[in-house]
Amino acid sequence: MAHSHDHTVCIEQAIAEAERLCEERGSRFTDLRRRILKMIWQGHKAVKAYDLLDQLANEGGSAKPPTVYRALDFLMEQGLVHKIESLNAYIGCPHPGDSHVSQFLICDKCETVKEVTSDALTKAVLAAAENADFTIHRQTLELHGVCATCRQNAKAA
Repeated sequence: MAHSHDHTVCIEQAIAEAERLCEERGSRFTDLRRRILKMIWQGHKAVKAYDLLDQLANEGGSAKPPTVYRALDFLMEQGLVHKIESLNAYIGCPHPGDSHVSQFLICDKCETVKEVTSDALTKAVLAAAENADFTIHRQTLELHGVCATCRQNAKAA
């Protein structure tokens, strides 16, 4: 799961898709929203809101917490980012134009987050809810463990 590649391509693709989707939907993709999305896509680790504030301050910005949270809310509403509840942090969505239910594999060693989609798992959760006479409004599954790279690094040490 560890990603050592140049994230420039990830960032460029995320921004291009965000611009396309926002234009298509008639939503404003402001400079602040763009900057925050770029910051989130700098790696494959979830980013906390206060880390975004620190980065903005380092760039000479003066954004306050409510401004950053409003931008994050917008990005989530547009499906451009996901909130990782267990980390209270945000990760970019690799396929924001598609309606999907995601599961997140979170490495407890390197903190890399990988979004996966399993239709079988989604169906199983929905079936279990139906058997319990429960209506699901939102479904997010976060799985914590250790990625292959960290396991290999531990064996080599």
